[in-house]
Amino acid sequence: MFSLIGLGAAAAFIFSLLAFFFPQIFPAELKGHHGEVHLYFESVAVILTLVLLGQVMEAKAHSRTNSAIKELIKLSPAEAILVENGKERKVSIHDVKVGDVLRVRAGDKIPVDGLVTEGSTSIDESMITGEPIPVEKNAEDQVIAGTINGNHEILMKANRVGSETLLSQIIQLVNDASRSQPPIQKLTDRISKIFVPTVIVIAILTFLVWNFMDIPNSTAMAFSNMLAVLIVACPCALGLATPMSVMVGIGKGAKSGILIKNSEALEKLEKADVLIVDKTGTITKGKPSVSEVISGNPTFKEDDILQIAASVNKNSTHPLAQAMLDKANEKGLQVLDVVQFENIAGKGVSGKIHHLSALLGTPRLMKEQHVSLSAAQEAQIEELQKKGNSVSVLAIDKQFAGIVAAFDALKESSVETLKKFQEEGIEVYMFTGDNKNTAEIVAEEAGIKHVQAGLLPEDKLKGIKKLQAEGKKVIMVGDGINDAPALTQADIGIAMGTGTDVAIQSAEITLVKGDLTGVHKAYRLSKAMLSNIKQNLLFAFLYNVIGIPIAAGVLFAATGLLMSPMIAAAAMSLSSVSVILNSLRLNALNLEK
Repeated sequence: MFSLIGLGAAAAFIFSLLAFFFPQIFPAELKGHHGEVHLYFESVAVILTLVLLGQVMEAKAHSRTNSAIKELIKLSPAEAILVENGKERKVSIHDVKVGDVLRVRAGDKIPVDGLVTEGSTSIDESMITGEPIPVEKNAEDQVIAGTINGNHEILMKANRVGSETLLSQIIQLVNDASRSQPPIQKLTDRISKIFVPTVIVIAILTFLVWNFMDIPNSTAMAFSNMLAVLIVACPCALGLATPMSVMVGIGKGAKSGILIKNSEALEKLEKADVLIVDKTGTITKGKPSVSEVISGNPTFKEDDILQIAASVNKNSTHPLAQAMLDKANEKGLQVLDVVQFENIAGKGVSGKIHHLSALLGTPRLMKEQHVSLSAAQEAQIEELQKKGNSVSVLAIDKQFAGIVAAFDALKESSVETLKKFQEEGIEVYMFTGDNKNTAEIVAEEAGIKHVQAGLLPEDKLKGIKKLQAEGKKVIMVGDGINDAPALTQADIGIAMGTGTDVAIQSAEITLVKGDLTGVHKAYRLSKAMLSNIKQNLLFAFLYNVIGIPIAAGVLFAATGLLMSPMIAAAAMSLSSVSVILNSLRLNALNLEK
């Protein structure tokens, strides 16, 4: 395409220079009413400006950075506290060796992968697993570099350092996936490969035919007609067809909460036939909410159980505690005063409310505190857990009182959106790091047939590669760091704006509202944009099919009419305007359907 632009602009510039300095060499047919020869310096400027503007738009839409890698690296702390011979000292993370004993203070990041050797705590692993509920850790439990320790100190033993840590492996996976992603070939490139050489040949033939015709000033006429062919065919409309639609499409997406990092993503999205979604924070709300409150004591109603559970939890920072407080507020229940509050690390909480002694926590805590549970109550707890609930048992004065179950519920829009995709012939898969029971329950509610649970980041990556090897075009939607490699490997990665920065940086499209409806909006926008690009290309093509023969002089023998370069320049500009106006129609697109 640049060859034709260069020839057209250069020819117009040379013609204008000759006309300016040597107007006498031009025949009367090419002069105006006052004997002047038209100049086309402004046409050259317009041609080059339009084309360069299109290229700037393309460059901005295609710019990509390594910020995802940088965000991942930030997760790893720079220092660790080494415990050696009873003394503690800070060392660089690069100096930590396998077997070293490290102290991790409350709120600090885990420096390397290892095992807890002393103490118990809860660790926020959501940046690795994508799951919002902190994981309780005791002696001999594994901990992962980059995750955040809760409110208790622990000692840990390093067993994987440097490039061997899970975080380092995720960084490498993101890096490898980003390098292996091939660029899409533009429709305009394929058309230009045929169009440009054809126009050049037509221009040369036009010059030769007119130059050897037995008419006065045949050489000047030949040059003028050749110039008209090059100008009228100058592919500004062809060059603007894609970037103009892309620019308007990206702007339309931004207004609808769809941030598009890469224009290629919109082009590829339309061709996708598989949609992969993460569970937590993608099709679910990303935070647990109380699903069931069960009273096991006739003295207490369900609201009493919830009120006491929320009250004893009001000083806890655990997400399940917040879920109970939110539910109590929703039901208008007053949070009661608690004294002698105690946080039992990794197990639950206790405290006194008036004359009552309340204990809330795991079934394991109940056994340790000698709170007896009947076989029916244990079966009830197990049934709730199989449905994917996190179960907290409430005991009052050492007697079983009730159960509070919390579940990470589906977003209201998830089922409807996934149904739309399936109706359009797109297969939907769920890839999640959560347990099988929870994943299957959520998948059933969401209408998803293909479920893979308990996946590590590399497992998600392998799953996508397998689908791609089968010839599938894959959309991946996620929100956690564990999704970053998969988002990068997928043909189109879409991140929830409510998720982690790394997931957002790894994806080509980010949904500001963190809702699956945005994925379908992006899909509709993609189809509309591709259709708009094809219309633009059709306008440019038809314009040239009609304009080039006229510029070459096919009507001269029958009508005596010739297209002057001035008319050719006006026609060329008109074709560009038609492409711009057609592209702007995307602003009126309704993405809600």
